[in-house]
Amino acid sequence: MKISDILSASDVLMLEDVSSKRELLKSLAVHAAPKAGIDERVLFDIVLERENLGSTVIGKGAALPHGRIPGLKHTQALFAKVKGGVDFNAADEQKSDLVFMLLSPEDSGADHLEALAKIAGIIKNEEQCSKLRHAASTAEIYKILTK
Repeated sequence: MKISDILSASDVLMLEDVSSKRELLKSLAVHAAPKAGIDERVLFDIVLERENLGSTVIGKGAALPHGRIPGLKHTQALFAKVKGGVDFNAADEQKSDLVFMLLSPEDSGADHLEALAKIAGIIKNEEQCSKLRHAASTAEIYKILTK
């Protein structure tokens, strides 16, 4: 699996006016809903419910909120570079400014895990994270993520 299999250039966002995790997840759900063909409130509720089970923060300013969505046909991802970051209750107390949201069909066991691992590999790479933080456009971010 390549990141480009689950993430399109139009699903890379640069957000400036987001002050909370809840607000961020809602913004991502609103953006994802039309492509997913799923109501934005359903997406938000499922991802928030998963987040409430335990923070999906990876640390060092990165988070990976995710959920399995009934009726979703294909795994899809969104990426947001969040100016100033948002609090994901990280053990390192660092706000998350690099956020992937992964949405997978309800029955996508192996594909969901493979996508999580692929995204986690990107987020854990300090060099890539530095490049993402310094990127000036969504096109540049997409190029870094799919390289």
